[in-house]
Amino acid sequence: MPATAMTEVEEVRIEPDGLIGLLGVPHGAHGIVIFAHGSGSGRLSPRNNHVAAALRQAGLATLLVDLLTSIEERDRRNVFDIDLLASRLALATHWAAAEARTRRLVPLYFGASTGAAAALVAASRPDAGIAAVVSRGGRPDLAMDTLPAVRAPTLLLVGSLDGPVIGMNERALAELKGEKQLIIIDGAGHLFEEPGTMDEVVRHATRWFLEHLARPQRPRQ
Repeated sequence: MPATAMTEVEEVRIEPDGLIGLLGVPHGAHGIVIFAHGSGSGRLSPRNNHVAAALRQAGLATLLVDLLTSIEERDRRNVFDIDLLASRLALATHWAAAEARTRRLVPLYFGASTGAAAALVAASRPDAGIAAVVSRGGRPDLAMDTLPAVRAPTLLLVGSLDGPVIGMNERALAELKGEKQLIIIDGAGHLFEEPGTMDEVVRHATRWFLEHLARPQRPRQ
């Protein structure tokens, strides 16, 4: 059910790596969307917070988490270390599964830019149990070798003005073996800063998450 009041968001710390996150759990939530940010971004990203606020209004819990510590962010190589980012996303997912407020919530992933690759790598793990993945302006091509193992239904959202990334997503779509969809949002660039384009992201992401949250999860083959 859609949330009728603004959900309080609080800062949390995820150990043992000391990751900092922002957690919001609306009353009656059944799923939690865990965000994997792109390079140079984090839990305070205005675009991802815009999406997260809308998802909470739709009745989904959200966890926006910095996948790197402040010291690690100083080394740009870490920003593109997809395996490291995926391991941190898995850590955040395990934290949510153990945390009293979120342990009964089904995990979902929302990834942007390089974070989309990390989300897909984390979702490809046999024990991941991720109900659905949404990628915004993502680089799923950076996870190409693991895409055939992803069974979570995956939605790829790309701006029509983001030429090279469209091709990257088309190639990634061909490698995904589970339920999948590519939507090109008219008039959007890589960051979806154009008027109305982020609202389209919200609309498609909310639909995708709620549709697949309502379906029973199939066991991995």
